[in-house]
Amino acid sequence: MPERYPDGIDGIRLVRKDTPGYFPDRVRRSEPPKEGGTVHYPVRDDLATLLYLAGRACVTPHRWLSKAARLLRPLLDELGLPATLMTTGSRGLHVTVPLDRRAPFDEVRSFARDVADLLAARHPDRLTTAARRQARGGRLYLDVQRNGHGQTTVTPYAVRALPGAPVAAPLNWEELDDPALTARRWTVATVDELLAAADPWAAPARGRSPAAARRRLEKL
Repeated sequence: MPERYPDGIDGIRLVRKDTPGYFPDRVRRSEPPKEGGTVHYPVRDDLATLLYLAGRACVTPHRWLSKAARLLRPLLDELGLPATLMTTGSRGLHVTVPLDRRAPFDEVRSFARDVADLLAARHPDRLTTAARRQARGGRLYLDVQRNGHGQTTVTPYAVRALPGAPVAAPLNWEELDDPALTARRWTVATVDELLAAADPWAAPARGRSPAAARRRLEKL
């Protein structure tokens, strides 16, 4: 999904999920269903497409979701779920769990919400799942709203349309202990350092079944 800034990042932000007709045929499309029809997403799987989108003032690519981190990881371990970690380049961290693609979106979203509720119950003074900012009381918000049909998340190594051009960066879990870590730690000016390091997402874990994890969650 392109997020466009034709007048620069201080200008209007345009978000368009459906690929317009003037896109060249060489830009591959994916056609998932939506209510009342389908939507055509551009697939950025080669350099030419990436350069074309950059030329259309697309700054931050997002990906479709078809396929308090330090506190969350032990719980995911209890549930038998491997996870990867990424800075968003904006305000927080994303924790991603590979699934086996068998569960529908509603089931995954419900499971993610129940995991977040349990984690918040274990640490009520630090974490919350309250969507309303006024109800959070200064606690860290566990956001599971992106686990839904048609929702998107920022892609790894994407530059954000923010001052300093921060970059979304995959992390090793050990990097959470770095006191200099922030959601905007890496930028286009320092991305070479990031790319020179080993890619922590290079060997993804096998997708797991949320049904098996659900049974473990109910026991907790």
